[in-house]
Amino acid sequence: MIVRWISAGALLLSSASVWAISPYIQGDAVPGGTVQAAAAAVEARLKTGGFKVIGKYFPPDLAGYGVVIATDHAMLEEVGSVGGHAVMGAAIRVGVKANGNIAYTNPDYWYRAYFRKSFDKKEEAVKALQARLQATLGAGKGVGGDESASSLTNYRYMVGMERLDSSKNKLTEYGSFTDAVKAVRDNLAKGAGKTTKVYEVVLPNQKLAVFGVAMNDGAHSDGEWIKKIDMQESIAGLPYEIYVVDNQVSAPHGRFRIALAFPDVGMGQFMRISSLPNAIMATMGAVAGVEKNASEESWK
Repeated sequence: MIVRWISAGALLLSSASVWAISPYIQGDAVPGGTVQAAAAAVEARLKTGGFKVIGKYFPPDLAGYGVVIATDHAMLEEVGSVGGHAVMGAAIRVGVKANGNIAYTNPDYWYRAYFRKSFDKKEEAVKALQARLQATLGAGKGVGGDESASSLTNYRYMVGMERLDSSKNKLTEYGSFTDAVKAVRDNLAKGAGKTTKVYEVVLPNQKLAVFGVAMNDGAHSDGEWIKKIDMQESIAGLPYEIYVVDNQVSAPHGRFRIALAFPDVGMGQFMRISSLPNAIMATMGAVAGVEKNASEESWK
């Protein structure tokens, strides 16, 4: 973790607000040989554990790495009850390597960030999900860096940068939730912005939806940019999301979403992909059905 606001002395406090929480948990290795074989073994474990597998992703520019995406019925109910941006917490992601090593998203980390002030009311459900994942996939050490519990509640990488609810997330809106979901589906099916769909979760009663989006545009493709920041070992941070709340289509700003997924990355590494946040918003704009030109805004 990069310490940005708290002094070294504050890190000695024993308060829960400064407990270090990692974004991923190392699971028990599965039979490997190829990343597809490892992913199939993870999929079988998840299904046995009562989870629903909704997608698999193997970035073409990142040989030997992949992600298995699943959902949990009980947690989807919690996500729906919180609503809004929390829909990004609908998916559980498991990173896999060809050698059989795996790491999955840590519920304690991600739901603090997505549920925010509602986390305390949902903590019991989050702990139950975590226990089921540990029983299904293994309960190894936390990996991928860490953040404090207090910083995750209203996370941003550093002062002045975007949070979960940034107004910059909004891409466009439609006449209804149904129209918005149809537009995203249709554009992903057409490969708008050089993308493909990895998964989708739609909660029609709550008018919430989220789609996992593979980005395939040259230097801004997932496999290329994750290698530039040397975070392929945290492949469970992919894929990126676009989401629908009521009739509005949004995507998390890169300076929030990338930093949240890879808290162990320093500013120097982020500067290697300084054009990516705007490229992502342009790409997601195409998926949403609007055209946007990436500006010169950077991580500075």
